[in-house]
Amino acid sequence: MAATWVKASCCSFASMTMTMCSSFCPQIPIHLKLRPISSFRTKPFFVSFKVFSSQTSNATSTVVEYSTQVGFLGLGIMGSPMAQNLIKAGFDVTVWNRTKSKCDPLIGLGAKYKSSPEEVTASCDVTFAMLADPESAVDVACGRHGAANGMSPGKGYVDVSTVDAATSKLICKQIKATGALFLEAPVSGSKKPAEDGQLIFLTAGDKPLYETAAPLLDIMGKSRFYLGDVGNGAAMKLVVNMIMGSMMASFSEGLLLSEKVGLDPSVLVEVVSQGAISSPMFSTKGPSMVQSMYPTAFPLKHQQKDLRLALGLAESVSQSTPIAAAANELYKIKNPHQQNPLWPIKLV
Repeated sequence: MAATWVKASCCSFASMTMTMCSSFCPQIPIHLKLRPISSFRTKPFFVSFKVFSSQTSNATSTVVEYSTQVGFLGLGIMGSPMAQNLIKAGFDVTVWNRTKSKCDPLIGLGAKYKSSPEEVTASCDVTFAMLADPESAVDVACGRHGAANGMSPGKGYVDVSTVDAATSKLICKQIKATGALFLEAPVSGSKKPAEDGQLIFLTAGDKPLYETAAPLLDIMGKSRFYLGDVGNGAAMKLVVNMIMGSMMASFSEGLLLSEKVGLDPSVLVEVVSQGAISSPMFSTKGPSMVQSMYPTAFPLKHQQKDLRLALGLAESVSQSTPIAAAANELYKIKNPHQQNPLWPIKLV
């Protein structure tokens, strides 16, 4: 069975019917009915549908109607391009960041600005939060003038930060106490995938909010997984980043070793890319690592934070993780010269 995602946006108030044909099976038409949404404050909405094809079944479609009142809290390396993609897709986006200047580029694209997380959630139907660490995630959601203060029944809070399961459950409890829905949705991917709308969402929590937020997730990402209860998404993300951190530490050691013995590390990158251990991560990061170029994509401190949280997760179930523990010690090494936040190992 093949599947194709098709995304469409419509700002018309009138009903319309669109008929399209699947590119993989021109004989199967797709009928899409767009209807006005009178209950939302604004009329523009987004429609997302999935088409299935097989020799024995007809095409089916799922139509999702959606308000454009979206909030976004945290406009760092990841949050800014994610919010920008929502704005480009035609949504009304309201933003907040501790440092207001980071909001200015998005305001220039049409975003609205609020002075606190509480004001953002009070004015939006669904609010996303992308914060750097568990402490920031809790403070923004539960602190004074935090997001929870602006939540109420009918609203949704989607936390896309990378945090531990306990933190996610704490935020969930505070949000749901207001009658609102909660979804954790940490992402796999760094700056470039965020810019290109190619993130992977690892979600868990309220299924109705997952279904409601699906069109938004599909704008910002290439795939999404629903993993059940709150905490499962956080755990999955930590396991993924534990693997990535260990993998990149080993790759870095290999590049340095190749240099020390007189080999061309760029050739090593090519050899690895053609072998059984090939990886998009190695192919993407390897060339810049060889040239000692370290454009900001995923700060070292965040990788170390994720390894620390992953090791804590492993400890909670008595799982031995010696390789990840060794990698974590490498990421904890500080650069005494402060010239390169990734010194002394070649890590991007």
